[in-house]
This record gives sequence, C-alpha cells and structure tokens, in this order.
Amino acid sequence: MSQEIINKAAEIVKGQTAHGGEAGFGICTISLIDEDGFPSASVISPAKSDGLNTLTFGVMLDSPKASRAKNCNRASVCFGTMEHCINLVGEVEILTSDDIKREMWYDGLSHHFPGGVDDPNYGVLKFTTKRYKLFVDFQPEVEGRL
Repeated sequence: MSQEIINKAAEIVKGQTAHGGEAGFGICTISLIDEDGFPSASVISPAKSDGLNTLTFGVMLDSPKASRAKNCNRASVCFGTMEHCINLVGEVEILTSDDIKREMWYDGLSHHFPGGVDDPNYGVLKFTTKRYKLFVDFQPEVEGRL
C-alpha cells in the first residue's frame, strides 16, 4: 500500500507542474529559512518534477526566495487539498545554465520575466527531496526517505 501512495503522490505532483499538467499548472508552497533563521513560506508554481525526487521552479535571481536559497539550502515543499497533503523536505540550489533555463521554461513565466528565457533575472530553483510525509486519498499517512 505504501508504494501505491508514493506513486499516487508522484502523479499528483506531476499533474501540478507546467510540463506535466494536462490542464496547465498548479501551485504549491515552498518554505525557505530567512536571514533570522525562521521558515518563510511562499506560493510558487512548479515547472517540472521527477517523481518525488526533484522539482524545479522559475525564480527571480534578485528575489528574497533566491537570497534565502543561497543563504540556506534547506527547504520544504507542500502540495495540499482536502484529499491530499504531500510534504517534501530537502535541499535547494539555484541553476543558471542556459540549457537548464530553456528546458524548464514555460509560457506562464513570461509574466515574471519579460525578456523571456534569456532574461538576466531568470533562474531555476531545483529542489531535491530527502524525506517525505504523504497523506493521499484519506489513506494512512506514509513517511519515508529518498
């Protein structure tokens, strides 16, 4: 049963991404540690996922999110509705290679980056999961490590 829940959670996450969602993309919350050592949560749209292993997001390189990620690489990502809560804990890094930026680009980012994929303020925030806590379809909660 645990593997079924993990697989279902991965499907839900993929469905919320710009590159995997059939009806567009969704949002989740990312929490990063601020300069005072406290968690700071932000709503963000995921670009792509690799199961529960990794997620990527477009990020403004001059934003507080990017600054927090540079100062402390520990983070948490949460997808939630009445039917599920997918809480991922892990590490983040900021990627700026042109190849990665092109791979992760989707039209919804043009509102934030008027220069498109070549906008100098556009970067990719990559989240790598270390552990998870999953509540899916009212089944018993599943916790684990990747």
